[in-house]
Amino acid sequence: MVEDQAQGTPPAAAKLMEIAWGFWASQVLRQTAEMGLADRFARGPREADELCAEYGMHPPSFRRFLRSLTGMGILTQVGPHSYGLTEMGEALRSGARGAARSTIICLIGDLVSPAWANLDYSLRTGETGFEKHYGKGLFEHIRETPGLPEMFSETMVGIHGQEPPAVASAYDFSGIDSLVDVGGASGNMLGHILSRHPGVRGVLYDLPHVIVDAPPLLEGFGVAGRVAIEGGSFFERVPVGHDAYLMSHIIHDWDEQECATILGHCRDAMNPDGRILIVEMVLPEGDAPHPGKLLDMMMLVAPGGQERTPSEYDALLSASGLRMTRIVPTASTVSVVEAVSA
Repeated sequence: MVEDQAQGTPPAAAKLMEIAWGFWASQVLRQTAEMGLADRFARGPREADELCAEYGMHPPSFRRFLRSLTGMGILTQVGPHSYGLTEMGEALRSGARGAARSTIICLIGDLVSPAWANLDYSLRTGETGFEKHYGKGLFEHIRETPGLPEMFSETMVGIHGQEPPAVASAYDFSGIDSLVDVGGASGNMLGHILSRHPGVRGVLYDLPHVIVDAPPLLEGFGVAGRVAIEGGSFFERVPVGHDAYLMSHIIHDWDEQECATILGHCRDAMNPDGRILIVEMVLPEGDAPHPGKLLDMMMLVAPGGQERTPSEYDALLSASGLRMTRIVPTASTVSVVEAVSA
């Protein structure tokens, strides 16, 4: 013990402390996002006491808060008591590209923090900590809470924003005439794919309240003329008679039985030589680090789904009368799991 103290903190223990301190940083970041601080810098640098008065904060404490943000790289001190936004701080502004503010509020704010507080419950029961706290599922809660569907859609873009162009580039869509984006929300994935592959026609399929923001986004991609937008639930049906059915971060949201329902509908609806394309973070089989391993814990405590390894996808697809043909990696953290009828 004396020898350990003399030599300093071992690297392994220091790494654990670094992970633990990350919780503190995330709470400062959460507060910054929720109060919309970055938006107060729209006209340039601001005086600390002026901001303090606008928010009605305790001046000494608020100055310390701003100082902490300089250490995190979000603010920069431009005068004795004045601050400006850094490039990272600019990304926190409402409507900024990447949707960082909405993503932070959704992921580490009041919406899902109760689910994480019930991680032990999820580990003991296999049930979601979210439902234990709220008495309803994540997606039901989002649907019933004003403003949350829009914020959640932005969050999905924030989390997965690098993936659509990577998928559109990595997978060969040239042999597909018609592609259904099942649960495609605002059409971000479909827009990237169709803009890169002009020979493909698309169907955007999701719940009616989810697809309301899709038309202007698809117009922005220049593909609106090649997309049919259809409302409905993939638990009830999917559009019939198409070449490929793509699901981006859909399958990981649900348990085995619910996945079987979704996959079964797609299998029955697609053309005889059709294919199913699952875009997810495919976990390595061994000890290799991967961001999907931590996301897997989020899926456990919040929606009740899971991330999967190649062998787990093979088993899931086989149980639904499908055969996994290949896994196509992309330049992002996701891969495309391809399957056909068994």
